[in-house]
Amino acid sequence: MTAPSARHVVIIGAGAVGSVSALECLRAGHRVTVVDPGEPGGEQASSYGNAGWLSSHSVIPPAEPGIWKRVPSYLADPLGPLAIRWRYLPRVLPWLVRYIWAARSGRQIADTARALRTLLVDAPRLHAGLAEEAGLGHLIERRGLLHVYPDRAAFAADAAAWAIRHAVGVRWLELSADELRQREPTLHRRYTFGVMVEEAGHCRDPGSYVAGLADLARARGATHARTRATGFRLDEGRLVAVETEAGAIPCDRAVVAAGARSGALTASLGDRLPLESERGYHVMIADAEAGPRTPVMASDAKMVVNAMAGGLRAAGQVEFAGLDAAPNWKRAEILRDHLTSMFPDLPETVPAKRIRMWLGHRPSMPDGRPCIGRARRTADVVYAFGHGHVGLVGSARTGRLVAQLVGGEAPEIPLAPFDPRRFL
Repeated sequence: MTAPSARHVVIIGAGAVGSVSALECLRAGHRVTVVDPGEPGGEQASSYGNAGWLSSHSVIPPAEPGIWKRVPSYLADPLGPLAIRWRYLPRVLPWLVRYIWAARSGRQIADTARALRTLLVDAPRLHAGLAEEAGLGHLIERRGLLHVYPDRAAFAADAAAWAIRHAVGVRWLELSADELRQREPTLHRRYTFGVMVEEAGHCRDPGSYVAGLADLARARGATHARTRATGFRLDEGRLVAVETEAGAIPCDRAVVAAGARSGALTASLGDRLPLESERGYHVMIADAEAGPRTPVMASDAKMVVNAMAGGLRAAGQVEFAGLDAAPNWKRAEILRDHLTSMFPDLPETVPAKRIRMWLGHRPSMPDGRPCIGRARRTADVVYAFGHGHVGLVGSARTGRLVAQLVGGEAPEIPLAPFDPRRFL
């Protein structure tokens, strides 16, 4: 039986945020249609290739004070941890200016950290609950996450970031070289210092997890329209329908959760938001001879290594080249080389049949905060995108917030830091 205030909600996007939003809207008693031309959790989805971290301590935005000094090196090195393709520079330049401005001081970084902490703080618990509902509890593990450094001096170079994490409530264990060896015996001995964040967790197969959440939503009554949304039909400021390539879908509310492809939809409502794709790569080695017991972040390689259901995955890299540029697979090969260097028991040359490479699009806002809030022209359209590096981990609470906004309830955390109007 539906609630008296039940509405028909069209959720645009079947990724992690869209699938959790569908479940939470159903839980609130609404009728739900999910619009997405792709398969939930499929290879086209950013969630598919996620590093798998449920990192409730990922509160530091990618930019940092003084990052503007490094832009020339980003342009000069197409294979660096962060790269900008020359041809794309004119288009991405306004976004980069905002990106640099948002990181102009430690105060801005701290403000973003406080906001992100409210979104992420108990995400591993929330995801564990969702996974159990979907019969996928085995995919969520809560064994902590390990950051490894060559030495304590390298950790000290990150002291400002760790101090901000501590200020928002993150705690960790510091590990000596011997303690690190005991925890990770196959890790290269060049790493002599570690930081263990016990509150965090990870997902062993993000693609299957999101697919399972979408399946659960359909089992509970959601409809999946396999088409592409193109805009909205309004009548005196009220939402009447979502326009799609297959025709209009009448509805009372809509949610834009289309990841890096959300920009055209918000622009159709007059909200031209600075959404950009931070292209990320991963490499997977099947039947890996070595790897971490606990998911590992290598400070020197700027990548995450995780033992997934399908093999050993190394994920990282940031590339600005837009949604349609061809992949540069040399970037994934760099991840492979870092991976075999980190774990010497891996063969130096892994047979090609055991390696898979992938490229995906992180939907990113220049200040490192997602857009969660209502459109300016109509309160009937809710935005929920732009999570950047915290899309999977942040999806659990974002879906709850979406359902609260759809139902006209007070959100469970302050949404001012995530209000899309901060850019308008």
